Amino acid sequence: MSNPAPLRRLIDLPGLRALEGKALMTPRYADADARTQFDEIDACSRTIFGLTADEADDTPRPDGWDRIERKPVREQVAAFEAEGWDVTDDKRRPLRMLEHFHVQLWLAIRGVAGSLPFQAEPPPDQGASALAAEAKRFQRNRR
Repeated sequence: MSNPAPLRRLIDLPGLRALEGKALMTPRYADADARTQFDEIDACSRTIFGLTADEADDTPRPDGWDRIERKPVREQVAAFEAEGWDVTDDKRRPLRMLEHFHVQLWLAIRGVAGSLPFQAEPPPDQGASALAAEAKRFQRNRR
């Protein structure tokens, strides 16, 4: 039985961690209308997904779209995890900047618009080797 693939972390995509840090220091970055004041938010979105939040909002949704992007943040966090994405910070709180990127991420995950950055598949036995290395460290530290 193989281990499930680790979740991809939104904060690890290019530029997101820096924007999250700026939102921590300047909460205005996380405001819904901050994109009009901070051009780097749209620039980051275009770099990662190939479209901005406004373009994502204007993208027609396919028939049967469940409007997941309008659900409460907690529900979206769980739904993103079910799709293989972690959209929380290191303390498991939803990212401050999530509102600026969640629509693009939904559209890209579902193949409607935009794209996701390439991520190489981990080697098949990476989890087993990590576990073995941890066991070896534990044995060494017990002496």
